[in-house]
Order: sequence, then C-alpha cells, then structure tokens
Amino acid sequence: LAVSPASWKLCINPLALRLLALTFPLVAKGFPDETLEKAAKSEGYCSRILRAQGTRREGYNEFSLRVEGDPEFYKPGNSYRVTLSAATPAYFRGFTLIALKEGKEGDKEEDHAGSFQIIDEEETQFMSNCPVAVTESTPRRRTRIQVFWTAPPAGTGCVILKASIVQKRIIYFQDEGSLTKKICEQDSASEGVTDKPILDCCACGTAKYRLTFYGNWSEKTHPKDFPRRTNHWSAIIGSSHSKNYILWEYGGYASEGVKQVAELGSPVKMEEEIRQQSDEVLTVIKAKAQWPAWQPLNVRAAPSAEFSVDRHRHLMSFLTMLGPSPDWNVGLSAEDLCTKDCGWVQKVVQDLIPWDAGTDSGVTYESPNKPTVPQEKIRPLTSLDHPQSPFYDPEGGSIKLVARVVIERIARKGEQCNIVPDNIDDIVADLAPEEKEEDDTPETCIYSNWSPWSACSSSTCEKGKRMRQRMLKAQLDLSVPCPDTQDFQPCMGPGCSDEDGSTCMMSDWITWSPCSVSCGMGTRSRERYVKQFPEDGSMCKVPTEETEKCIVNEECSPSSCLVTEWGEWDECSASCGTGMKRRHRMIKMTPADGSMCKAETTEAEKCMMPECHTIPCLLSPWSEWSDCSVTCGKGMRTRQRMLKSAAELGDCNEELEQAEKCMLPECPIHCELTEWSQWSECNTSCGKGHMIRTRMIKIEPQFGGAACPETVQRSKCRVRKCLRGAGMEKRRWKEAREKRRSEQAKKSLDSEQYPVCRMKPWTAWTECSTLCGGGIQERYMMVKKRSKSTQFTSCKDKKELRACNVHPC
Repeated sequence: LAVSPASWKLCINPLALRLLALTFPLVAKGFPDETLEKAAKSEGYCSRILRAQGTRREGYNEFSLRVEGDPEFYKPGNSYRVTLSAATPAYFRGFTLIALKEGKEGDKEEDHAGSFQIIDEEETQFMSNCPVAVTESTPRRRTRIQVFWTAPPAGTGCVILKASIVQKRIIYFQDEGSLTKKICEQDSASEGVTDKPILDCCACGTAKYRLTFYGNWSEKTHPKDFPRRTNHWSAIIGSSHSKNYILWEYGGYASEGVKQVAELGSPVKMEEEIRQQSDEVLTVIKAKAQWPAWQPLNVRAAPSAEFSVDRHRHLMSFLTMLGPSPDWNVGLSAEDLCTKDCGWVQKVVQDLIPWDAGTDSGVTYESPNKPTVPQEKIRPLTSLDHPQSPFYDPEGGSIKLVARVVIERIARKGEQCNIVPDNIDDIVADLAPEEKEEDDTPETCIYSNWSPWSACSSSTCEKGKRMRQRMLKAQLDLSVPCPDTQDFQPCMGPGCSDEDGSTCMMSDWITWSPCSVSCGMGTRSRERYVKQFPEDGSMCKVPTEETEKCIVNEECSPSSCLVTEWGEWDECSASCGTGMKRRHRMIKMTPADGSMCKAETTEAEKCMMPECHTIPCLLSPWSEWSDCSVTCGKGMRTRQRMLKSAAELGDCNEELEQAEKCMLPECPIHCELTEWSQWSECNTSCGKGHMIRTRMIKIEPQFGGAACPETVQRSKCRVRKCLRGAGMEKRRWKEAREKRRSEQAKKSLDSEQYPVCRMKPWTAWTECSTLCGGGIQERYMMVKKRSKSTQFTSCKDKKELRACNVHPC
C-alpha cells in the first residue's frame, strides 16, 4: 500500500493509531483497500472512524453500545446515559465514541449531533484533536465505560452513536450491530409518550437479586460546603416492575412520591404509588437510611435489599435522597435485568452522580425551600449549573461520583431457557454458598472472643434475629479494614424451625408483593430461595413461597373511604432491646358524601431485638480544628471524632464534638460621629454673613479603620439689606469697587518695594467660650515687626475661629 498509517487523520485515540501501526498487515486483511483510501482522504473537522466492510471477526458481538432504557426516540435537550461494555471474559484497552447526524461522515463540525458529558475523568476524556469525541483517559484493561449524552435541538433528525474498540492488537469498527446505536428524534405527534420501547423479555422462570448501595459522598471526596452535621442518605425505595410503569426517568417529571423522596427523604408516598401499580410490580425494594452519609464498612455494612424479577416484570428502579439538599437524588431508572439471549443478567455495577428532581430551585446543600414553578424535568446535575453549587467547576469538569450500586444475581428458580448456554461463572454464581464458613479476619485486626449468641428476638414461629458481638482491641494496619464487630443470625422460637434435621439453608423472605386487588379481598405472596442444598443430595422440603389473603378497603362502595394497602413495617427503632416499629398507608379517596375519613393511616407496635450488651466505646481520633468562625476578632472553632462501635451496643457518653474560642487580629474600628447640631444664627444683623453647625466624635478610628470626616460646616446667610434705596445702594457699590481697586494697587506696590510681611507663629487656642452646646475658640498670628510707615499698613494681624464643646448641655 502507498498510504502510510502515520498519515491517517482518524477520529480515534492515539493508542488505536499505535496499535494499528503495529498490526497493519493484520488490519489490512479485514478492511478493503477502498476503506483505507477513504480514510486517508478524510481531512475534515474531525475525521471519520474507519468502518468494517469485510467479514465480521470472531468475538465481534462481545462488545456493545447501549443507551439507558434502550429508547427508540430521543427528546431534544434530554440527557441519556450511554454505556460501552464488554461481555465476560472480553475486555478492551481503548475506545472512541462519537454521535453523528444520520448520513454524515463527521468531516465538518455540523455533522456531529448533541454533546457528551464526562462522568468519570479517570476513565474517559475528550479527544484533543477531536473535541466532540470521547476516548479513554489511560490505556488499560477495562470492561465498561459510561458517559452522558445530551440530545441535539429539535429538527436534527436521527442520530448515529458509533464506537470503536481497541482490544489486544485488534481494532474493531462497526457500521451496524452492537457498536452502533441509531436513535431518532421524537416527533410532536408522539410527545408525552414514554421513550421506553415495547420490549418483551423472553427469559423463563424467575431470578432473585441483591442490590447493595455504596455511598461515596463525604467531606474528603466533596469538600466544598460539605454539611457536617446532618449529611445522610435517605431510605432506599424502588421496585422490580414491568415496562408499563416507570418510577422516574431523565426528561420526565417527578411524581408526588418522587418529590417527597427528593425534597424530604420520605419514602411513604413513593411506596404508596408503587403498591397502587400492583399488577405491574413484583417486589417493593426497601433499604434503611444512612446517618451519617459515609462510614467505613468495618463500622457499618452497606445497605442492601433483595428482590425478584420475572418475564413480565424484568425492570428495576430505585432512588435515594442525598441530604441535606434541595431535591438531589441518585438511583437507577428501568434497569433491564433480562438479556436478549433469554437469560438473566449476572451482575450490574453502576457508578452514580446526583440528579435534580426539578421541584426545588435551591443551589446549595442547605438552601432554603424554594419551589420550582412551573416544575422542571428531571435532569443530571452538571459542574456548570451555578457558581454557588457544591459541584461547580469553572472549567466544566465532571462531577465526582457520589455512589455506586451493585446488583448481583443470587438465585434462579424454575426452568431456564437461555439461548446461549450458561458459562462456568454463571453456574457458579447460583451455586456458591452465600456465607463463608472460614474466618477471613485480617491478621492486623485483634479482637476479643465472640460473646455467646443472644436469645432469639422472637418467641413465636415468626422470624426473628439473634446476635453475638466482639470488641476490636487493636488495628495494627489502618489501611486494612477490619470486619464487623456484630454478627446476626435469623432464628425462630423453640420448636419452630422447619430446618431441624436438615442441612438445607434458606435465605430471608423477600418483601411481600402488593395485594392483587385495590379493593376488597385479594392475595399477596412472598418468596425465599435455597442458599445451600443438603450434602446428601436430598431435596429441601422447606417451602420457598408463601401466599396469604389480604384485604384492602373492606367496603368498596363509592361512598366509602378508600385507602391503600398497609406498607411494610419499618425497621425496629432499636437494634437491641425494646423498640418501636411503624407502618403506613395513604387515603386514596375520601367519601363522596363529604363525611370525614376515619381510617387510621399509621400503626405502631413494640418490637423486641436481642438484649443489649455493653461494649466500651470505640472512637476515631479527633479531626483537625476547623477554621475560626470569624475573619477578625473573637470567634469559635470546632473539631469532631466518630463513634466506630455501634452506639446501641452500650453506654457511650463520650463527646463527639468539641468547641473552643479562637482569636484573630482585631477588627478595624471606624470613626463614629454624632448627628449634626442645629445651624447657628447668622453672624451679621444685616447683609451677607455665615452660620455654622458642628458634630462631635463618638469613637476614634482604630486598627486601620476609616478616618473621621469634617466636624464643622459653614454656610452663607443673608438676613436683610443694610441700606435702603436704589441710588444709595448703587453709590455704595461704586465706592466699594473703587476701594477694592485702590487696595489692590497698594498691595501691588508694597510687594514690589518691600518684602512680604513677617509674622509671628500662631498663638495657642483660647479656652472655649462655653462649656457645652457649641462654643468658639480663637487663635492669633501677630505681625512680627510693625513700622509706623503707611506703606506697612497692609500687614495686619490674623485671627482664626473654630467650634468647641459641641456636645449637648
């Protein structure tokens, strides 16, 4: 070939070019000469990605480009999460991602559609020689990357999202298939219709998953204006559901339930909305809140919840509030756990950035409540939203990730019908025991022995818990986390266990499904799964499903008060000893006759947890002292430490925060004056004169404060004319003018023949004429040598006046 690889100007990353140069003969076999010639001629704004026009390579379908929710249409201006991934065990080292208008080559700036937003700067960056394209930050093995793509304005038409992959020494390009996604503009006729395509799941049986939420929002990772006292994640709320029900989505509007989670962190209304969609929901997903937002995993386990999916309800959504905040949340929307091969996804890992619910217009964590009117659409936050935002970056960088969610398949039930047979990893994921028998405690963690198991919290055949605990005596290596100091086990009252005489190990029950009816008597069910089968190969006889009757609104007449089904019981308020738990329901419709609805919406009852055992407080070292609360003068500063052992395990009265006074250089003191006095009387009884007013100094300026302005003001005054008659006035004016002329001539003559008058220094000021109310002081300057000659008569003594004792009497 006559064309050198180094002369190509491709819109692919430098790593791809290097690998392409190294493996040129290999690549040339898969790409016709015509393709290479076209690439060499591409000299435009951002040269196009090479396209494979030869035979597809082995492993070609190991890579996929996906837009979150798999929409067929985009809404102009909306943001969508785009994921480029490799199926296990494949990986890729480099990639390029662009978005082109349909039918365009990418040679011109106007060929590109929409804009990308970086989520993780350690993984992705914009290309230096093609700023509209995204590439890897560093060449290394990876299995997935994510970015946000903001759709172009109306009238753009269809858009082609295209990716190239660099794996080992092979570069994959694609015009059609799994590395190319076509998405068209939603026309006005379909406005308001969901972006979700009508996709059917072909998988068989059911699958059970565990969702685990890892918060990464802390003062260390997000230091700007981080709220120290009340930072938390609200309770997680979500569900597994069908495509006919969407909890929330980018570009959509927040429901009342989403709004209450977003602004208040309350999941009650959201749970009510979910349970009202009972036909479209399989499992309600709930997990407890986290206070504070972040603690090491050896102090507090990450919150988790289990849920099921089936062919009809194969999507999963959840959300949790980042608090305090105006209406900021994280979560997943309609994550599809059904594969195109009629199987169930084995594992999903998603890094999360915060999004705005569009219901509150605050810009900082603790902004006062300011409803957004009219309500705006849900959108991801960006680093350029507002200069006061804690995520603001004047250079428009990415927002640092605040959380990660891991969804792992823990069991499958029923006959499966995968088109592609399970690989070894897939099989092992279902068979691996969930709990390790061996002790994996690091050698650097020194513990006391485990305490005996407590009594079961349940004395009946209802499921309860029992607990044992140990004390962390020493942590020799702070970089190695130490496991929990508590251990819990499910249990039931004496003689209630169905597992006696069997090694069958079962999971906890998954949350009850919503009632099958919204009025009258229906049914609801729950499930659990086998964690470990008996070693002798026998079948487990323990039931894995439970069904019970449920009644919602016994009276279903139009005049009745209609309420929702009771929600699940909240967690017990205590983790040991006696506490309280509550559950809630909502009023759906008041009686048509206008009468009051007497139905209770909250129930509370006592709950028993294992007995509390005292464990000495385990506290972290004190933090550094905060900055002084003032910029000058006297203020306060604080420092904190964290309780590392669970507070409920014992009496821990140690203080977690200290405050002390701090002193900075004195603040400047500015001059302060009294109000002006009244103007004095005019100093003449007729003709022109003047009057004065004064004010006094209350505080002298200190430490660089502003100096004092004038304390005396003079103003002209004219009482009355001294002489009457026009002729006399005119004659007087003429005499005065002649007198001034003669005086000026005399002064001029004196200055020519004689030296300037020699004067003595000013005398001291005389005593004030009054003790208060404003008096006068005088001082004089006398002629040093006076001559009898008339030529020195212009040398006169001088006199000055000033106000004194201006304070009121």
